[in-house]
Amino acid sequence: MTLTDLVAASAIVPALKVNSKKQAIQELAARAAELTGQNERTILEILTQREKLGSTAVGNGVAIPHGKLPKLGRLFGLFARLERPIDFEALDGQPVDLIFLLLAPETAGADHLKALARVARLLRDPDIARKLRDSRDADALYAVLAMPPASSAA
Repeated sequence: MTLTDLVAASAIVPALKVNSKKQAIQELAARAAELTGQNERTILEILTQREKLGSTAVGNGVAIPHGKLPKLGRLFGLFARLERPIDFEALDGQPVDLIFLLLAPETAGADHLKALARVARLLRDPDIARKLRDSRDADALYAVLAMPPASSAA
């Protein structure tokens, strides 16, 4: 299973220009609202509340902001490569330049956790992360996200 099960080609942002974690979350919430038809303020509130529990930066320049929405019909992913790395309050202290936003229906249960684990596993793969950082357009990024993780055969 690849990340393209979660993210559509239209949900790829190849060079997001933001200067802060707050701005990144606002931009991603706005884009997610456009693509899902959900309320932008609701998405922003859910993501902001989750960040208050602790940063969703998972290390190595990767963040996975996520939350559950009451009216969402299915899991929704949005991927952004930042033009410049930003401080995301990561435990490893590394600035973030790869962000995968994951929204789930309130009823998703284990599917939400499985999707989070899959995103984290793929984006923590140094080879995948390097390819994402080297890709400059949405098609190239989508192609990388479509690759099965090398470690999944084990």
